[in-house]
Amino acid sequence: MKLDIRERLVVSGLLPPEGNFITLKIIQKLREALAPTEKETKDWEIQVDVNQYKWDGTKDTTVDIAISEAGREMIVDALKKLDDSKTLTGTHFSVYEKFVNEV
Repeated sequence: MKLDIRERLVVSGLLPPEGNFITLKIIQKLREALAPTEKETKDWEIQVDVNQYKWDGTKDTTVDIAISEAGREMIVDALKKLDDSKTLTGTHFSVYEKFVNEV
């Protein structure tokens, strides 16, 4: 799935902090796939300032991220829960379109 750095951070924030062993393995793999690589950090000039990511906004940060079917379901479920509780925000918009509207 093609995601930019902002969308990757949003998706990472949707992942549950706990679950059974299998769920935790899926979450771990997802977090690794979503996290910026060392090369991306250098190329996009990513910096973390008080738990806030900043990067060079003039560069295209879109990359193809491998997401398993189980991981995709986890993300879709989290987005649907936010939608059902009417707590989606503008930061979720493009991620919701890519994951939920594509299903």
